[in-house]
Amino acid sequence: MVERTAVVDSLSKSHAMTGWRLGWVIGPEELIEHLTNLALCMLYGCPDFIQDAACHALEHPPQELAQMRETYRQRRDVVLATLADSEVLEVLTPKAGMFMMVDIRRTGLSTQAFADRLLAEQNVSVLSGEAFGPSAAGFVRLSLTVDAKLLGEACKRIERCAEQCLTTTT
Repeated sequence: MVERTAVVDSLSKSHAMTGWRLGWVIGPEELIEHLTNLALCMLYGCPDFIQDAACHALEHPPQELAQMRETYRQRRDVVLATLADSEVLEVLTPKAGMFMMVDIRRTGLSTQAFADRLLAEQNVSVLSGEAFGPSAAGFVRLSLTVDAKLLGEACKRIERCAEQCLTTTT
């Protein structure tokens, strides 16, 4: 499998370096040569300080990593508990990460229409699933990057909006 396997990774989520845009590919030499040429055409270069920070991050795993995982797990659990009895929404339970996908298909709205309405009426921002391709149609992405109490309140507003959509589309 080694000649047919490519590993693509970054420090975006694991080390909270999302804006740094630094990642790597490990794979067969022929693929890496092709990707190197592609990168030369597409990218101007990565500043030295970002490369140095990435090396440091990989050599010294952050002590906060365990706390970050626990914080996101707790926030995920708040979303699951708040929306557990919803008759309109279904939440996909991620094993890890800082985002969750919420199934809004029962509302009868497109995800963009739902996201727009949710922001306008409930002051809650989510991302339309279509931004991630056709397989995410019918879902909105909810970020777990706000504190648990605020996230719980946002989930109540999301459900309220979904219920109102259901009554206006039926």
